[in-house]
Amino acid sequence: MAPRKIIIDTDPGQDDAVAILLALASPEEIEVLGITAVAGNVPLELTAKNARIVCELAGHTHIPVYAGCDTPMKRPLVTAEHVHGKTGLDGPLLPDPEMPLADGHAVDFIIDTLRAHEPGTVTICPLGPLTNIATAFQKAPDIIDKVQEVVLMGGAYFEVGNITPAAEFNIYVDPEAAEIVFKSGAHIVVMPLDVTHDALVTPHRIDAFRALDSKVGHAVAEMTDFFERFDKEKYGSEGAPLHDPCVTAYLIRPELFSGRHINVEIETQSELTLGMTVADWWRVTDRAPNAMFMGDVDAAGFFDLLTERLARL
Repeated sequence: MAPRKIIIDTDPGQDDAVAILLALASPEEIEVLGITAVAGNVPLELTAKNARIVCELAGHTHIPVYAGCDTPMKRPLVTAEHVHGKTGLDGPLLPDPEMPLADGHAVDFIIDTLRAHEPGTVTICPLGPLTNIATAFQKAPDIIDKVQEVVLMGGAYFEVGNITPAAEFNIYVDPEAAEIVFKSGAHIVVMPLDVTHDALVTPHRIDAFRALDSKVGHAVAEMTDFFERFDKEKYGSEGAPLHDPCVTAYLIRPELFSGRHINVEIETQSELTLGMTVADWWRVTDRAPNAMFMGDVDAAGFFDLLTERLARL
């Protein structure tokens, strides 16, 4: 089979960086058409910079990186420096990028790319807030039917929230954007906290990255080591959830994941539960299913795949 053409929409973030590296290390399965940056974990200036840092780390400077939306659709930006550090990629010392940003806006790149390809041949992979995707869908609704899939990291059900008691960070930052995407009719696959909290980057797994003894291996070990400290203290778990690489891993080995095709609604009104993904896991409503909501991951298989692919870079 030909590799799947994808656009990575991202707000790096150490786990975003690992997701990008996994994609770039897997050309048999994935062709990265471009990377679009959005404000999220850190402001847009840094996410656009960090995406280029990651491309250079991987030696893939030919990948175009576009800057996108710098604020959510209707709300002030909420960031997560308390998790990712002031740069978003705290941990390793990585040089500033030499490759320039691509000309144009990320939203226009998404629209133009989907219009230029045959329907059903481009997958969108959001790893952060859904601002760029929702803006593109609003600006050019004709592209929605052209999307092969939207495979995103965001939301939660049994694991509830990680930024509020009810909401996962990516959805909470721009719930209006999430509502647009989930109601768009596009085929959606969701990697929620229910999955990512089983993909724990433990000391043993960090040692495996470091043992690759490459620039990428050492950088990923240092990123995940930094990332791990916050989440281990927060959750009391044996390691930190490696959220965003679950999206890339699904594109390569979908059999690692299992879930249900269910209805998912986004809460945009309540101050108490703003950004909650109301997932009808038990199918107790008559609302039509609109997303494949994953519930489990083969964590050992996931980390075997990740380590094997990072060794290629």
